[in-house]
Amino acid sequence: MYLLVNIIGLIVFVGLAFLFSKKKSQIKWRSIGIMMAINLFLAWFLTGFPIGRNIVMGAANGFNWLVQVAYTGIAFALPSWVAVKQMDFVTSVLLPILMIIPLFDILTYIGVLPWIIKWLGRGLSKVTGQPKFESFFAVEMMFLGNTEALAVSALQLKQMKGERNLTLAMMSMSCVTASIIGAYIQMMPGQFILTAIPINIINAIIVTNILNPVEVTPEEDTIATMSGSGSDTSDEQVDVQGKEPFFSFLGDSILNAGKLVLIITANVIAFVALAALIDKILQLINPWITLEHLLGIIMFPFAWLMGLDVSHAFEFAQFMGTKLVTNEFVVMGKVTNTIGDFAPHYKAILTVFMTSFANFSTVGMIIGAFKGLVDKSKNNLIAKNVGYMLLSGILVSLLSAATVGLFVW
Repeated sequence: MYLLVNIIGLIVFVGLAFLFSKKKSQIKWRSIGIMMAINLFLAWFLTGFPIGRNIVMGAANGFNWLVQVAYTGIAFALPSWVAVKQMDFVTSVLLPILMIIPLFDILTYIGVLPWIIKWLGRGLSKVTGQPKFESFFAVEMMFLGNTEALAVSALQLKQMKGERNLTLAMMSMSCVTASIIGAYIQMMPGQFILTAIPINIINAIIVTNILNPVEVTPEEDTIATMSGSGSDTSDEQVDVQGKEPFFSFLGDSILNAGKLVLIITANVIAFVALAALIDKILQLINPWITLEHLLGIIMFPFAWLMGLDVSHAFEFAQFMGTKLVTNEFVVMGKVTNTIGDFAPHYKAILTVFMTSFANFSTVGMIIGAFKGLVDKSKNNLIAKNVGYMLLSGILVSLLSAATVGLFVW
């Protein structure tokens, strides 16, 4: 029965995207069907076959190894923070980012990461039949993050029409930065986090192509840049002239990593405290009323469609709502010590749903990024479609969780 409900949920989530589509007649259902088939195969392969499970577990172990190496640096500077029975959230999850982000930036500096992104994007475009840059951007944002991917694509954004810019803004709600995967894996099952990443990429294309289908002519179907913000280099070239000296570049990368640690720490502290404040105020009305209960009621139908029993569906709905109004780290922090005891299906869908930046605060980040990159008319179009951006992020998370959930019981 629960498997049947999960299947119905998958259909309902696609149906919701169709219901809110801006141009229903322009949806390319053949391409959508191909991408959904790819996602179903990926979820089946990565969760149901020993070789698939070994691939994601090997990648998860690789990220764990990087984190353990990062602890060496942390222990040198702050031994009393590491040599404890249980490290706190900042030490165990966030401080390793100080090494992992510069590592990915070095791979970008020497051209390895841009090369991988370019060819993965091209391959995705050929398989799915989607425009080159949208496919390219889907891969790009997985490695670089939403605002970073937008920044290095500045010239492309200026050349594209506003409707395609809106598509990219909607896709940006579902990204996961590769450099932060190590932090996720310290808190949730690594195999499901790494399974979610490619499935999120394709679902971001599916959802945006249903919600906001855009006709792209062959003349428009080009990739302008990957070499840096404002560059006029084509995707066939990499401009190495005037490249910043390596150690200057590395210093900036480390500083940016430090800023990110502070930003995440501040956000988690503020959101948890604000949620507690809201709970205190609500409980003055009725001791039963809390923010999590209200969010659970709102999100319950979607959680139940994942194939959960009523009690687990309500708990999952609370986690879903909390993630959307705060961020994924708040929920991960709540379940990290207990998720190992969850049933396999529940563990899988919860982990996959959490593996994205889809929340209210991300909307402000994306609008702010576009404001500095495109003209006023394009930025206004994006600002007028905040609801579509949120809907896109939620639907991608729901579709990805439901897709993986089909194969894990």
